[in-house]
Amino acid sequence: MSRVTPRAAKLAAWIAIPAALIASGIVVSTASYSAFSATTVNPTNNWTAGTVALTDDDANSAMFTATGLKPGSTGSNCITVTSTGSLASAVKLYGTAAATTNAFSSYINISVVQGTGGGFGSCTGFTPLASGSSLYTGTLLNFGNTYTNYSNGVGTWTPTGTASESRVYQISYTVSSTAPNSAQAGTAALGLTWEAQNS
Repeated sequence: MSRVTPRAAKLAAWIAIPAALIASGIVVSTASYSAFSATTVNPTNNWTAGTVALTDDDANSAMFTATGLKPGSTGSNCITVTSTGSLASAVKLYGTAAATTNAFSSYINISVVQGTGGGFGSCTGFTPLASGSSLYTGTLLNFGNTYTNYSNGVGTWTPTGTASESRVYQISYTVSSTAPNSAQAGTAALGLTWEAQNS
């Protein structure tokens, strides 16, 4: 019987270690390819915000530039406001940048009526809504002081957001027949803002 030398034992040990590693790798590799699997996927999800959008047909021109007014002077103009947003909203009208001299704004009476037909520069064909058409009647001063932002603005229009919708607003003014001499050369100014907020 042959005797194993220490050198041969060491050599056998060095050979056994790599062989064991290779064998275990084959076992793991075989095991990893023998497993069943299944997946299900929900496609990429997306989120997009809706819109609230208003335009008008004034071409950035004032509705009124009236001069030489006197007691009894009157005027009227229309403006079309269009909602093109994708969200349901509520539209309100309010005044901005009110200013006056000689208290003239307290002697100008205005009315705001909403309807259909007509447009900026002409109220030809304007028809008030069957109900809720009158939004304001009173002095220019009171409108400018009372209706100053969306929360206290006037209006009943609620676009649905499903399609482009329009409203025509007829603004009329009359200088009071009781305007005193102190109102001569007086001035009045008021900007109008329509604002929509989603509902």
